[in-house]
Amino acid sequence: MDNMKTLLIGKLHSYMLQQHTDLLIALQEEHRLSHYLSAKVDSVSSLIEQLQTEGRPAYVVEALCLEELTHDLRPSRFSWMRELLEAEFPEALRRMERSGVLTYELINLIGACEPIFEVFRFGEETEDNVQLRYAVMGMIAEYLDQ
Repeated sequence: MDNMKTLLIGKLHSYMLQQHTDLLIALQEEHRLSHYLSAKVDSVSSLIEQLQTEGRPAYVVEALCLEELTHDLRPSRFSWMRELLEAEFPEALRRMERSGVLTYELINLIGACEPIFEVFRFGEETEDNVQLRYAVMGMIAEYLDQ
Protein backbone atom coordinates (compact mmCIF):
# COMPACT_ATOMS: atom_id res chain seq x y z
CA MET A 1 0.00 0.00 0.00
CA ASP A 2 2.89 2.40 0.73
CA ASN A 3 4.16 2.10 -2.85
CA MET A 4 0.68 2.94 -4.13
CA LYS A 5 0.45 5.95 -1.80
CA THR A 6 3.83 7.22 -2.98
CA LEU A 7 2.75 6.77 -6.60
CA LEU A 8 -0.54 8.58 -5.94
CA ILE A 9 1.22 11.50 -4.23
CA GLY A 10 3.37 11.90 -7.36
CA LYS A 11 0.36 11.67 -9.68
CA LEU A 12 -1.65 14.15 -7.60
CA HIS A 13 1.30 16.56 -7.58
CA SER A 14 1.57 16.29 -11.38
CA TYR A 15 -2.17 16.86 -11.77
CA MET A 16 -1.99 19.95 -9.59
CA LEU A 17 1.02 21.26 -11.47
CA GLN A 18 -0.90 21.08 -14.74
CA GLN A 19 -4.43 21.93 -13.59
CA HIS A 20 -4.12 23.85 -10.31
CA THR A 21 -0.84 25.72 -10.44
CA ASP A 22 -2.45 28.44 -8.33
CA LEU A 23 -3.28 26.05 -5.48
CA LEU A 24 0.11 24.37 -5.76
CA ILE A 25 1.93 27.70 -5.42
CA ALA A 26 -0.26 28.80 -2.51
CA LEU A 27 0.40 25.54 -0.65
CA GLN A 28 4.15 25.80 -1.33
CA GLU A 29 4.25 29.38 -0.03
CA GLU A 30 2.50 28.24 3.16
CA HIS A 31 4.86 25.23 3.46
CA ARG A 32 1.80 22.96 3.45
CA LEU A 33 2.18 21.14 0.12
CA SER A 34 3.64 17.89 1.50
CA HIS A 35 1.02 17.76 4.24
CA TYR A 36 -1.79 18.48 1.75
CA LEU A 37 -0.66 15.74 -0.64
CA SER A 38 -0.16 13.18 2.14
CA ALA A 39 -3.48 13.97 3.82
CA LYS A 40 -5.32 13.83 0.51
CA VAL A 41 -3.81 10.42 -0.35
CA ASP A 42 -4.44 9.16 3.20
CA SER A 43 -8.11 9.99 2.65
CA VAL A 44 -8.33 7.20 0.03
CA SER A 45 -6.50 4.57 2.11
CA SER A 46 -9.63 2.48 2.58
CA LEU A 47 -10.36 2.63 -1.16
CA ILE A 48 -6.81 1.48 -1.94
CA GLU A 49 -7.15 -1.35 0.55
CA GLN A 50 -10.57 -2.39 -0.77
CA LEU A 51 -9.44 -2.41 -4.40
CA GLN A 52 -6.26 -4.31 -3.58
CA THR A 53 -8.24 -6.85 -1.54
CA GLU A 54 -10.52 -7.32 -4.56
CA GLY A 55 -7.39 -8.15 -6.57
CA ARG A 56 -7.69 -5.19 -8.91
CA PRO A 57 -4.61 -4.48 -11.04
CA ALA A 58 -2.40 -1.62 -9.86
CA TYR A 59 -3.31 0.59 -12.84
CA VAL A 60 -7.02 0.26 -11.98
CA VAL A 61 -6.36 1.08 -8.31
CA GLU A 62 -4.31 4.09 -9.41
CA ALA A 63 -6.96 5.35 -11.84
CA LEU A 64 -9.90 4.95 -9.45
CA CYS A 65 -8.02 6.55 -6.57
CA LEU A 66 -6.81 9.45 -8.70
CA GLU A 67 -10.38 10.02 -9.86
CA GLU A 68 -11.47 10.22 -6.22
CA LEU A 69 -8.50 12.43 -5.23
CA THR A 70 -9.19 14.99 -7.94
CA HIS A 71 -13.00 14.98 -7.74
CA ASP A 72 -13.18 18.09 -5.55
CA LEU A 73 -10.53 19.84 -7.67
CA ARG A 74 -12.58 19.75 -10.86
CA PRO A 75 -13.04 21.81 -12.83
CA SER A 76 -9.84 23.78 -12.59
CA ARG A 77 -10.34 27.54 -12.46
CA PHE A 78 -6.71 27.91 -13.49
CA SER A 79 -7.12 25.82 -16.67
CA TRP A 80 -10.53 27.32 -17.39
CA MET A 81 -9.13 30.85 -17.14
CA ARG A 82 -6.14 29.98 -19.31
CA GLU A 83 -8.41 28.48 -21.99
CA LEU A 84 -10.65 31.56 -21.87
CA LEU A 85 -7.66 33.86 -22.25
CA GLU A 86 -6.37 31.77 -25.13
CA ALA A 87 -9.75 31.87 -26.92
CA GLU A 88 -10.81 35.45 -26.25
CA PHE A 89 -7.61 37.38 -25.46
CA PRO A 90 -4.90 35.54 -27.45
CA GLU A 91 -2.62 38.57 -27.82
CA ALA A 92 -2.71 39.27 -24.09
CA LEU A 93 -1.95 35.61 -23.41
CA ARG A 94 1.04 35.65 -25.77
CA ARG A 95 2.31 38.88 -24.22
CA MET A 96 2.10 37.36 -20.74
CA GLU A 97 3.84 34.18 -21.90
CA ARG A 98 6.64 36.15 -23.57
CA SER A 99 7.25 38.24 -20.48
CA GLY A 100 7.13 35.19 -18.20
CA VAL A 101 4.22 36.40 -16.05
CA LEU A 102 1.40 34.19 -17.31
CA THR A 103 1.08 32.06 -14.17
CA TYR A 104 1.25 35.13 -11.94
CA GLU A 105 -1.37 36.97 -14.01
CA LEU A 106 -3.67 33.95 -14.15
CA ILE A 107 -3.57 33.72 -10.36
CA ASN A 108 -4.37 37.45 -10.13
CA LEU A 109 -7.24 37.09 -12.60
CA ILE A 110 -8.70 34.17 -10.67
CA GLY A 111 -8.56 36.30 -7.52
CA ALA A 112 -10.19 39.23 -9.29
CA CYS A 113 -12.94 36.95 -10.59
CA GLU A 114 -13.56 35.18 -7.28
CA PRO A 115 -16.87 37.02 -6.63
CA ILE A 116 -18.08 36.03 -10.10
CA PHE A 117 -17.10 32.39 -9.53
CA GLU A 118 -19.02 32.45 -6.25
CA VAL A 119 -22.16 34.03 -7.73
CA PHE A 120 -22.26 31.42 -10.50
CA ARG A 121 -21.15 28.62 -8.15
CA PHE A 122 -18.35 27.64 -10.53
CA GLY A 123 -18.24 23.88 -10.92
CA GLU A 124 -18.74 21.09 -13.40
CA GLU A 125 -22.41 22.05 -13.79
CA THR A 126 -21.70 25.73 -14.46
CA GLU A 127 -18.34 25.85 -16.24
CA ASP A 128 -20.08 26.10 -19.65
CA ASN A 129 -22.48 28.86 -18.53
CA VAL A 130 -22.40 31.63 -21.14
CA GLN A 131 -23.25 34.33 -18.60
CA LEU A 132 -20.34 33.21 -16.42
CA ARG A 133 -18.06 33.37 -19.43
CA TYR A 134 -19.18 36.89 -20.36
CA ALA A 135 -18.92 38.13 -16.77
CA VAL A 136 -15.36 36.82 -16.50
CA MET A 137 -14.47 38.22 -19.93
CA GLY A 138 -15.67 41.63 -18.74
CA MET A 139 -13.48 41.37 -15.65
CA ILE A 140 -10.50 40.29 -17.77
CA ALA A 141 -11.00 43.23 -20.13
CA GLU A 142 -11.15 45.59 -17.15
CA TYR A 143 -8.05 43.95 -15.61
CA LEU A 144 -6.08 44.25 -18.84
CA ASP A 145 -6.97 47.94 -19.18
CA GLN A 146 -5.38 48.78 -15.82
